[in-house]
Amino acid sequence: MSQYSQFFVAPDSVVRTIWGKADTVLFIFAGAAAEFALNKAVDWLYFTGRLPADPLARLFSTVEYARQIVFAERADAERAIDTITAIHAAVEAKRGMVIPAWAYRDVLFMLIDYSIRAFEALERPLNPAEKQEVFEVFTRVGQRMGIPELPASHAAWLQARRHHLAEHLEHSAFTADLYQQYARHLGPVRYRLLLQAQRVVAPTQVSQLLRLGRIPWLLPVLSVYRYAQHLSLSQWARASLLPNEYREKILRLDIAPSTLLSAAT
Repeated sequence: MSQYSQFFVAPDSVVRTIWGKADTVLFIFAGAAAEFALNKAVDWLYFTGRLPADPLARLFSTVEYARQIVFAERADAERAIDTITAIHAAVEAKRGMVIPAWAYRDVLFMLIDYSIRAFEALERPLNPAEKQEVFEVFTRVGQRMGIPELPASHAAWLQARRHHLAEHLEHSAFTADLYQQYARHLGPVRYRLLLQAQRVVAPTQVSQLLRLGRIPWLLPVLSVYRYAQHLSLSQWARASLLPNEYREKILRLDIAPSTLLSAAT
């Protein structure tokens, strides 16, 4: 039995590296915010009213759940996954409809794709084994949730992902409303930064549907960031650009949870 069998994700996994840094998580957040707005099942998020009321909180809760799973011991991670499943089941019961299986897969696909894209934008390219590892972690989440027809490999996932991007996205009234809410909750400067981050990590189909544009001015900034990210000036700039109510939460993402710290000692 593996020495890491008590963990859902091994302490030395690249997935923990990706999800253990606030900057990377912010870019994952930005990509998910773009694609959530285009997903044909976004009406499910509007059904509860939580998404339009506070889209940042709703999206950040998804990030927090993912982080809990990545850093928790196996039993705790599985309980977190079961909680997510129960929350969705309650929404389905209230609406009297079943969330399509493809919509569940879409969210998993986002977590896989933006984990890879965000890390590569900020740090370095991932090798095939590392990409497979990201795929496997979130596929195990989907298996625990009982999501059917999950791809069996990263290569198969790439094909399924291309199909999703071609078939499951549209620019709708929900898209326009959600972006209005992003702008209202972030303010003009932070909203423009969100759009820039989305230009960096979004797939072509997402960028085209949202008309994000091709060349983000953030790219040369990221080149400097790779060398200056550990300086106090860089950390101050990042903190200054976050909404006050989320700043402490996001900065805490740089701190490894106690489960990780205890495992390393």
